[in-house]
Amino acid sequence: MKLNIKDLRISSAAFVPLARIPDLYTSKGENISPPIDWTGVPPNTQQLALICYDPDAPLARGFSHWLIYNIPAQVNAIAPGSGRAFTEGKNSMESMGYTGPAPPPGHGLHHYYFWLYALDTALDLAAGLDREQLLDAIAPHIIEQARTVGTYEL
Repeated sequence: MKLNIKDLRISSAAFVPLARIPDLYTSKGENISPPIDWTGVPPNTQQLALICYDPDAPLARGFSHWLIYNIPAQVNAIAPGSGRAFTEGKNSMESMGYTGPAPPPGHGLHHYYFWLYALDTALDLAAGLDREQLLDAIAPHIIEQARTVGTYEL
């Protein structure tokens, strides 16, 4: 997958980059997805995909918290808890949709990468893809990507 970082920006009104994700959006709280918005979508974008991933999880491939895709190019935000409006993938809990941060107690600070991908085509991907399947499907079509990172620790 080619790295292309230009004008695409992703952020959350719930946390500033590298700051703690509020409990509301974790397994300790209501376990709903945080608000996410973005700007600078390349003009030839046909679709978007979003992945929230924790590489600090004590698993061989980290932990996928949220995968949503088939997001129309004209969409520029996802309201809290509303990811179900788009196609959902399978998180590392083997369930569809969002599952919030829940690092093992005492495991230290975890980083939650929210990656947004702008794609050059509309892929119409089936629901239920895991992170590796989604990345394999979108890799040849990524025009640009952006990320924001939140943190959490128990």
